[in-house]
Parts: sequence; C-alpha cells; structure tokens
Amino acid sequence: MNRTILDVHILQTVPPSNLNRDDTGAPKSAVYGGVRRSRVSSQAWKKSTRQAFGTLLDPSELGVRTKKVVEALAERVMGHEPSLTEEQVWPMAAEILAAATGAKIEAPTRNPGSKGEKGEEAADAQAPQSSYLLFLSAHQLDGLAGLVIEGIGAKTDPKIFIKDKEVRAKAKQLAAGRHSVDIALFGRMVADTADINVDAAAQVAHALSVHAVDVESDYFTAVDDRNSSAEPGAGMIGTVDFNSATLYRYAALDVDLLARNLDAGLLDGERAGEPVRRAVEAFIEGFTLSMPTGKSNTFGNHTLPDAVIVKLRSARPVSFVGAFEQPVTEAETGNGNVRAACEALASHIPAVETAFGATADRTWVLRVGQHTEALAPLGEEVGLRSLVTEVGEAVAGRLGKRG
Repeated sequence: MNRTILDVHILQTVPPSNLNRDDTGAPKSAVYGGVRRSRVSSQAWKKSTRQAFGTLLDPSELGVRTKKVVEALAERVMGHEPSLTEEQVWPMAAEILAAATGAKIEAPTRNPGSKGEKGEEAADAQAPQSSYLLFLSAHQLDGLAGLVIEGIGAKTDPKIFIKDKEVRAKAKQLAAGRHSVDIALFGRMVADTADINVDAAAQVAHALSVHAVDVESDYFTAVDDRNSSAEPGAGMIGTVDFNSATLYRYAALDVDLLARNLDAGLLDGERAGEPVRRAVEAFIEGFTLSMPTGKSNTFGNHTLPDAVIVKLRSARPVSFVGAFEQPVTEAETGNGNVRAACEALASHIPAVETAFGATADRTWVLRVGQHTEALAPLGEEVGLRSLVTEVGEAVAGRLGKRG
C-alpha cells in the first residue's frame, strides 16, 4: 500500500442549459472521438465545489482568494482591535502582506468617472490591492492580523517595521502554514514567492458529454408591461445559445498530498486522520452535488447525478473517459443516453482494470433508477450519506495505520 488515491466518476444529465460559456456566449465544447462534445471546464466545477464548502465546513477551515487581501486582513485586525481605523491598519497590513507573499501591493487605479480633485467631492479611499489574486486561509489571516497589531503597537513606520529580518521571516512563515481545506485541495500559486506555493491535491477534468452535441439557439422576446394595445411588438428581442447533455465528470484526489498540505493545520488533540477525513468528505459531497451557475436563472437546470462511482486506490489515478471515445447514442439501447453510458462504463472499467492490473482496493456505487443497473456489480451500492461517511472513514483508517 504505497499511496492513497481517490477517483470520482460521475454521470450527470443536464437539460437545455449553458453552464459554462465561451467568448461568444455559446456553451463550451471540445472535439473528442472525432465528434463535437459539450464541455464544462474544470475551473467552473472547481469554483462550484469551493462554493459548496461554505455549507459543509466551518469558516475557520476555509480560505479567501482575492485581490482585496488588505481589506480582508484589515477586517481581521479590527475584529481584534475595534479601536483601530482602516486608515491606521491599511499601511501596515499592505507592508506585511507584501513581505509574506512577495506580491506587489498598491492603491487601486481610480475608476473612470470617480470624483477627484479641484473642488469635486473626493472619492472614498480604497484599500491597497494585490496585483493578482492571493489565496490565504482563515488561520493565515488571523496570524498575519496579530503581526499587524504588533507592528501598529510598535508605533513605527510600516516600512521600517517590516525591514526587520525576524519580522519578515515571521510574516512568510505565517503565510506558509496552517493551510485551509480549499488551499490544500486546489493549491495556491504565488508568482513572486514560489516557496509558499501549494501543490493541488485534487485534479478535476473538464466534463465531457458522452455523446455528440449540437448547439441550439433560443430566440426570445420580452414585452414592455406599459405598452398599450396600440403599441404591438416586443420591447426586447434576443437569442441565447444552449445544449443538453449527459456528462462524464471525473476528479482524482491524492490523499497523501492532501495530508501533507494539511499537516500544519492540526488542532491540539486531533488524531492524524481527522482533518483529512473532513476534507475528503467535503470534497466528495461538494463535487457530487455542485453545479456551475452559468445561465441557471434562464434554464433552471438543477439536476443531480445519475450515478457516482468512487474508487480507493493504492497506485495512480485512472480516468475512464475512454469508455466514451466512441460516442454513445440512444439508438444503441432505445432507452436514452444514460443507460447507454452506464453500459459502456460497466464494460470499460473491468476491462481496463484487468488489462493493467489496476483493480481498486474498494469501490462504492451510488446510482439512481433502472437505467443505471449495469453499474451495480462494480462495487458496494450506497446512498449519498453512506458514500461520504464510508469514504471518509476508509481514508482516515488507512492514514492511521500508516502512521
């Protein structure tokens, strides 16, 4: 047992929708197996999964990714020291963040049309911002807030305070430890200070339809409510592109890397596998239930997966997208794309695992309805709650034995 890897395979049917748009406003697509497929980018589904964590984990286990990092840090500082004002906190916070991350922190460019000098009312002051998005955990922000308070208490110029080598080292140390679950899972890249980068423990593939798709266009009109019968016609006319698809979604989770990323976040008295278990359970549930929100008000495409397969492995991750290199068609079964996709997957998985000696240590199958019956022999049949709990316990148990 060299490694602990989780593979998550999901079949999900989405009705007319536009989950993830390209630069023309049409649903994203890709050619696979010689035909055009519907595609939802990995970034879109990772964002939706991160948003789902808000209801699955305590805020102390999460982070924030923003350019407005000085503003976020200042809120923490003033939460501890309510007597301080933003103007007192911003300069020190900016210097400490720059030292911690290496990022350029400066006042944002004034928006065109904002009020300025020479008799005009001054625009509201804005906190300095980083030149790119910075991802910091709640614990890291709390630690840096304490350093800001220390600096303000020293009653010295922020640039002088941060020149102290011990202060700079402490700032970087605070930004490098106690990673949040979302940082540990999805990683962090800081362009200016590579030594505080975090390698992502989770990999998410672009979701692809298991069949060929055509983009369709909806022509719509809107009527002006105040028009009289003497004013016929629409108040607005437009079009919106959409498609519908049965998607194959895949994610791989390197549990060993996740554990290393979370090592600095252990609380006193917690057993080694506990933070990892919580992170794994949140990822399984969040990735399963999340849905990108593109055009959701227009199409209301709030479906749940038709099937979820989770595999626990001791070697490398394995995607089974090859089951759909030859696109499935409804004509193969006469019962829709879901049944055809399940039969293709049920045939492909054991063939691959047998040929390469890549059988999983344990497999769980969550499925809905008769169309997914072909997947039943692949593993233990469970509901969502059992799936989340059992996968978490299995991972924690393996990590505990290894320790």
